Amino acid sequence: MVEIKTDGELQAMREAGRVVARALAAVREQAVAGARLTDLDETARTVIHEAGATPPFLNYKPPFAPTPFPASICVSVNHVVVHGIPGTYRLRDGDLVSVDCGAHLDGWTGDAADSFTVGRARPQDTTLIEAARRALRAAIAAAVPGGHIGDIGHAIGAIGRAGACGIPTDFGGHGIGRRMHEDPHVPNRGRPGRGMRLRHGLVLAIEPMFMAGGDDRYRVAADGWALHTFDGSRAAHVEHTVAVTEDGPRVLTVP
Repeated sequence: MVEIKTDGELQAMREAGRVVARALAAVREQAVAGARLTDLDETARTVIHEAGATPPFLNYKPPFAPTPFPASICVSVNHVVVHGIPGTYRLRDGDLVSVDCGAHLDGWTGDAADSFTVGRARPQDTTLIEAARRALRAAIAAAVPGGHIGDIGHAIGAIGRAGACGIPTDFGGHGIGRRMHEDPHVPNRGRPGRGMRLRHGLVLAIEPMFMAGGDDRYRVAADGWALHTFDGSRAAHVEHTVAVTEDGPRVLTVP
């Protein structure tokens, strides 16, 4: 069931979104060559807890997962698309890193992700990340009353395909509010004018996922969580929690 939020509830979600933004900023500052992924996770967890919030990723178990997620953030490096479990790997110069973070505060949830490179960036990585960010901006612009879910997916898919990127079709964005994952599903491809009509108070986590090799296929890691590009190419993942309002899209997970 799709839950429409009141203006007061949107403001409460905005506060959760601020916590997510602060945690992502702290993780990115720490993500230098030599940093362990577990250290990034601990940094995010500290920021979230100090804000009086909790990390909804920790111990989360969706139907596809064999075990609960063991960390507070997802850290996906290089060929990992999403859902990377932060372990003892130490970041290296040139790594492409995607960090996905959530926070649950006073009954409401925020969810966002960003991709960036460590140290000297490869030009193709910069191009991939910029395509994902451009797709996110276009998708947010499409999140207006009277529009359709398909408009959002089309905005993402058009930019991905123009950049010859692969798009994992089984995964995408989602509704969000009292729980991290709510209806509706927000695919990263779609046809304009199709799907559920958007209305004031609908809140969506919009999250483009692009794979540089152009192959839509992926592999699930042995841990049952991480998605790897099928061809070993690199991937980027960006996300914001966005409210559909009569005044235009309102991004809830910016600082």
